[in-house]
Amino acid sequence: MNLLLWVTIGFITIGFTVPNFMKKGAEGKLAFITANMEDEESSTKAKFIIWWIVSTTGWGIVSMFLIVWCFHYYLG
Repeated sequence: MNLLLWVTIGFITIGFTVPNFMKKGAEGKLAFITANMEDEESSTKAKFIIWWIVSTTGWGIVSMFLIVWCFHYYLG
């Protein structure tokens, strides 16, 4: 098989696995933020959640690009 296919499969697999493991921590941080709105530590935890959302969105965009590229390469 081609390296492009393996990179795509690996990227998507890792992208599903890592955010799912991090989801529990993000939920805990969100619960802390909602309970302690005035705490200084809340802003640090909020930054983590924002970066988690941004990174999963970026992963989704790159995954869609790789899938389209694979279809174009193998079917085109």
